[in-house]
Amino acid sequence: MRNAARRNTTRRDSILVVMLVLAAAGLIAYLLTGRSGEARPDAAGAPPGQEQPASQQGGPSGEPGRDTANPLAIGKPDAPVKMVMYSDFRCPFCGKFSRDTEPVLVDRYVQTGVLRIEWRDYPIFGVQSIDAARAGRAAAEQGRFWEFTRAVYQESPPTGHPDLTRDKLRDFAAKAGVPDLARFEADLGSNRFDSAIQQDLTEGGTIGVYSTPTFLINGRPLLGAQPLETFTAAIDEAAR
Repeated sequence: MRNAARRNTTRRDSILVVMLVLAAAGLIAYLLTGRSGEARPDAAGAPPGQEQPASQQGGPSGEPGRDTANPLAIGKPDAPVKMVMYSDFRCPFCGKFSRDTEPVLVDRYVQTGVLRIEWRDYPIFGVQSIDAARAGRAAAEQGRFWEFTRAVYQESPPTGHPDLTRDKLRDFAAKAGVPDLARFEADLGSNRFDSAIQQDLTEGGTIGVYSTPTFLINGRPLLGAQPLETFTAAIDEAAR
């Protein structure tokens, strides 16, 4: 029975990976060629620390609706500025943003009621990315989502993709203070969050997200781990 369950889980994960890869591949092809057949700039290809200004980037267009019940959000639902972030727990630039920029934005804007940050899962680096997305939502079920993201990203390498096994994800959950680790592990091993994860990926694909991290600040796109000043300028402008 246990072997059969393990085979079913592996098969389920493989199917979801194929779906994510196909969606991402089609999206990348579309964005690189564009409807007119012209190449679009790719901020993900810029050297670290040399990201293109938002005005020069090929980025998403449109703005996702405000999700006031989003368990992966921080800040007042009616804050005047909303930042949607599409992230992957195995993305090194997402880690850089989490360590260097997010704490300042939370202190300066979230805590003062100006900014609401809404996370979207965009797991594009394989099975472990999907497991990590499930783990994040399992932590959110117990009210420890942002603590979990910080625990993961605090140990994320500056380059390359971390090895996020289920054992490591459980360790991060413990560090984040998730109270019921048995429940966390059960949620992590289930498929109960897969439709929500796929919904995030579909939403991002619909508006043109093709790399992580991608941010939308009241609809204005910012791609990559931009300097803090880029975020504060965009938030200040959106708050006027």
